Amino acid sequence: MYMAYGWPQVIPLESGLCPTSQQIIYLKVVDRLLLVVCPSHFELWSSSQHRVRLGKYKRDPDSIAREGENVQAIWSPDTKLIAVLTSSFYLHIYKVQFMEKKIHIGGKQPSSLSLANISLLMNEEVPFSEKDLMMSNIICDSKNLLVGLSNGSLYNMSWKGEFYGALDLDFHLNTGNGHTKLSNGVVSSSHSLSRKSAITYLEFSLPLRLLFVLFSDGQLVLCSISKRGLKQADSVKPEYRLGSGDAVCASISPDQQILAVGTRRGVIELYEISEPISLIRSVSLHDWGYSMDDTGAVSSISWTPDSSAFAVGWKLRGLTVWSISGCRLMSTIRQIGLNSVSSPGVKQNPDGNYEPLMSGTSFMQWDEYGYRLYAVEEGSSERILAFSFGKCCLNRGVSGKTHVRQVIYGEDRLLVVQDTDELKLMHLNLPVSYISQNWPVLHVAASEDGMYLAVAGLHGLILYDIRLNRWRFFGDVTQEQKIQCTGLLWMGKIVVVCNYIEQSDMYELLFYPRYHLDQSSLLYQKPLLAKPLVMDVYNDYLLVTYHPFDVHIFHVKLSGDLTPSSTPILQLSTVRELSIMTAKCHPAAMRFIPDQPDTDASIKDASSSSEKEPIRCLILRANGELSLLDLIDGREMELTESIELFWVTCGRSVDKTNLIEEVSWLDYGHRGMQVWYPSSGVDPYKQEEFLQLDPELEFDREVYPLGLLPNAGIVVGITQRLSFSACTEFPCFEPSPQAQTILHCLLRHLLQRDKSEEALQLARLSEEKPHFSHCLEWLLFTVFEAEISSQNANRNQSPSLLEKTCDLIKKFPEYFDVVVSVARKTDGRHWADLFSAAGRSTELFEECFQRRWYQTAACYILVIAKLEGAPVSQYCALRLLQATLDESLYELAGELVRFLLRSGREYEPTTPTDSDKLSPRFLGLFLFPSSYRKQSTEARSPSFKEQNAHVASVKNILESHASYLMSGKELSKLVAFVKGTQFDLVEYLQREKYGSARLENFASGLELISRKLQMGTLQSRLDAEFLLSHMCSVKFKEWIVVLATLLRRSEVLIDLFRHDMRLWKAYSATLESHPSFSEYHDLLGSLGEKLSSNEITEET
Repeated sequence: MYMAYGWPQVIPLESGLCPTSQQIIYLKVVDRLLLVVCPSHFELWSSSQHRVRLGKYKRDPDSIAREGENVQAIWSPDTKLIAVLTSSFYLHIYKVQFMEKKIHIGGKQPSSLSLANISLLMNEEVPFSEKDLMMSNIICDSKNLLVGLSNGSLYNMSWKGEFYGALDLDFHLNTGNGHTKLSNGVVSSSHSLSRKSAITYLEFSLPLRLLFVLFSDGQLVLCSISKRGLKQADSVKPEYRLGSGDAVCASISPDQQILAVGTRRGVIELYEISEPISLIRSVSLHDWGYSMDDTGAVSSISWTPDSSAFAVGWKLRGLTVWSISGCRLMSTIRQIGLNSVSSPGVKQNPDGNYEPLMSGTSFMQWDEYGYRLYAVEEGSSERILAFSFGKCCLNRGVSGKTHVRQVIYGEDRLLVVQDTDELKLMHLNLPVSYISQNWPVLHVAASEDGMYLAVAGLHGLILYDIRLNRWRFFGDVTQEQKIQCTGLLWMGKIVVVCNYIEQSDMYELLFYPRYHLDQSSLLYQKPLLAKPLVMDVYNDYLLVTYHPFDVHIFHVKLSGDLTPSSTPILQLSTVRELSIMTAKCHPAAMRFIPDQPDTDASIKDASSSSEKEPIRCLILRANGELSLLDLIDGREMELTESIELFWVTCGRSVDKTNLIEEVSWLDYGHRGMQVWYPSSGVDPYKQEEFLQLDPELEFDREVYPLGLLPNAGIVVGITQRLSFSACTEFPCFEPSPQAQTILHCLLRHLLQRDKSEEALQLARLSEEKPHFSHCLEWLLFTVFEAEISSQNANRNQSPSLLEKTCDLIKKFPEYFDVVVSVARKTDGRHWADLFSAAGRSTELFEECFQRRWYQTAACYILVIAKLEGAPVSQYCALRLLQATLDESLYELAGELVRFLLRSGREYEPTTPTDSDKLSPRFLGLFLFPSSYRKQSTEARSPSFKEQNAHVASVKNILESHASYLMSGKELSKLVAFVKGTQFDLVEYLQREKYGSARLENFASGLELISRKLQMGTLQSRLDAEFLLSHMCSVKFKEWIVVLATLLRRSEVLIDLFRHDMRLWKAYSATLESHPSFSEYHDLLGSLGEKLSSNEITEET
């Protein structure tokens, strides 16, 4: 997994002599060197820790005029020669020589970089048969060069400048020529390629001996190459036609044997090229709202060095990095929501910053470690962008697992996920004293408890204590330089280093205690037979696998205390050796599977079983196949395919709060996350039912899983975020950790196996976790959905899984919220089934009501209306409305009012007898008899009577509460009440003008309302403005004067006083006579001046 971080770096290039055609024509990274070829010159840069230009070559104007601009280029595999074809069909071969003197880049020690001298060895005109040809890119091996021509032929040359002529191959793939063809749609037997189609692109894999020829009409042909190489015409043999007929580029992954084909539609098609050839999947940005009109066709594809991900560049805009399973890991194209008014085609960001590669991508190249992706913008020759990437510590090879401590490592830093209240990513820079001499980081492993990290660069290793925030080094630099680490493992408190001895070309295992890195503290030194493919550790057992598939298992015995003051002795003995003959792909990772302890066994038996030798292991092969290997008889059982990584969880944690002990392992691939459980049989791994997969862990296709937090029962993933700054040209790429719980899967599994007590204990352990309520809801939802879809299957089972699930959740206070939340997410036709197991809806409502959980109780109203009928739901809603008003929950009260009014309109009784039993009229008369008697005299039909009675009951409750608030002058609550319930305040004020809304006198009213409203806050002023507008509507003078005074709204007061001077005199006298109103004297003076000026104006 690869995740971008930081800002893109810019590598500036010199300007050339051909401004009309200035664009980079070739980009290649080999052996820490970066070669950039432009039409008139090329530059050689270091791609190591320091980006330094080591050499350049500029052609003179006469050479360009005579022989043409550089058009195509290729770098020899040994980096000693560069071949360039010009527009006038000249072949130039350049020699690259490095000086012996090393460059000093800061510090006292010289770096490993040397300046390069580039010289022209030869230039010869290529004897093409035609002069108006177009050339494709060049491919090569150690001896020969091959270029495609627009006449459909391949031209062969050598690195010595020899021209062998055109290879006129027969690309007609029909039945008559005897070539192999497919019948599954990848190849059409009736189609034959036009001999006139131009060859536009070549892709060559030397390890696989495969050549892919791409034609201008979008056809892609796979050719096999004989061991004689590219020189002979009969060594290139067409085999298959691939793709959908619109291919524009292709890239092969030798390790995975997967071909990525870019199309004109902007879609990337992945083909498995092992027999039989098949289309695996397609990926594109269509699901993110971008079409071909936004991105254009695919322009280039580049695989990471380990073939676990690939970068895709588009002709018109940006690049994206995908994992092999189709997870979008990184994208320079800023994500715009599909509902946004901004079109995905808008390239400029709202804040003025620009995306990288806005004009499209022409070339891309990963460095040899996968830490940087170099990209060239379409039409650019001024600079190269370098994106920094971190790699996840995948469960592959001989580096230990990090599923407990999630770590992403870059070239000189670690990005560690911190499990606090909120998942955060901490950048941990490696000590300069170590990384400057041993760049880059090659291996990282975390200890079983996640508290220690072992990090190895080019030489030596260092340890990091997370709790103490402290690094531990080799004290002797000479010892450090003798270690070339090819793998790291933790065995308890011991670091196991797989070391390569360069002098003897041998490998060995070194066992160091974590408290001291020194030769004097070396516990054991174990020579190995060959380079190990994969390694693993479980307790005291060590697994080492050699090529092709030889498995050795060792037992490690430690005598004495592992402390600096003692002298512990470590012994290593071989306990098992297997040599397995298989034609399958080589293993990429192997993990021990501990035996499942019997749940009825004692603690002593359980602890002793954890010390037993594991007899099974899980194998992940390089092609993504996951299988289970019996280490006793060597039998292998295939489990699944298309897997990228996996985590073995059973028996791997000594933490008592481990929530995932019931899981055997988890894996991740293009199907998402899968959870595997053991069976309940005698042998949990020989029963077919142990293949129990959980489908409810589909990660977002932008979130890639990093590992597990066993004590929280969650899977930690990582996704890309972009942050923009006004001071930078490009955005900053910020990896962001995200969590997804698996607790609901574990609980469902336990309940299916009738382990209700264990499920309850597991739920208790995570009860305080922030995601607990969501887990319970997801558990009930998935179980209920499964029961609905089963359609009477297993209905006779007693108790059902749904009932057991409800019984479990009832033990927790979240039960009421969970049940109603699940009901709201499912079809109302199935609510009866849900509440038959969960309990009667009215009883659940009553329990919530008594506990004063009014928000939850309100959610049950609709369920009651569906299951118990409208009258019962209306009765419950009326009770709840009164309670919410008493608690000042006005937004919730507003929802209840709208429900009651809507329910009253929709309710029409079938017969008078039925409706009289529990009708709204009956309920209203019970609560407010006088009001309902008044309404009943105006009604003429039964339905009209019910509606009016129902509306009147709601209206009476609201008016009663409004009167309560107005009497107590709780004005802020009154405003919230009116806004929340849409109560008609104007009508109420008109009716209660001389009732509850009446003010006794101005002075007491001003003092009381000033105290109630607290005019110093913004919200109180807004509330006063709201009331003033309503008082003006009903011309309520007493309230207008008081509120306008509090708000100092002089224009309102002047408009009122100039028509009633007696009121003005009383107003001014009151304010002047009360000392507590002295703060309004300035307002009084201002009003007096304005009223005087108004009188003078009227007299004139």
